[in-house]
Amino acid sequence: MWLIFVAVVAAWIGQMILGIYQIKYFNRYFKEMRKLGKVVIGKNKGKVRAGVIVLMAIDENSNIIKAKKMQGISVFARMRSLKIIENMNLLKIDISNLKGMDKWTIKAVDNGIESYKNYLLEGEN
Repeated sequence: MWLIFVAVVAAWIGQMILGIYQIKYFNRYFKEMRKLGKVVIGKNKGKVRAGVIVLMAIDENSNIIKAKKMQGISVFARMRSLKIIENMNLLKIDISNLKGMDKWTIKAVDNGIESYKNYLLEGEN
């Protein structure tokens, strides 16, 4: 019985440590992209399947300078370029025309667009 308890605690501690490394990894990319301009974050949480987080650095006209996505079900997920939306205007993206992206990434991009629109509306008040 003790062996099972020790194994569960060790797995939990290992997951915690790896989670800390993943947060540091994400923050490194966020800071790098923040140097380019505002960063819009879109997410699509996965319960059973892989979740997606999208980072989009935009200029003062809402044009996407650089985009990255992190997709996976484990702490080993890494950032990958999302060049398909780079140089597009964030506020003019028609998500129904995004070809070459899986539906979970499209939902994360849409989440980022909606979050940014809400941010702009709150700024007007």
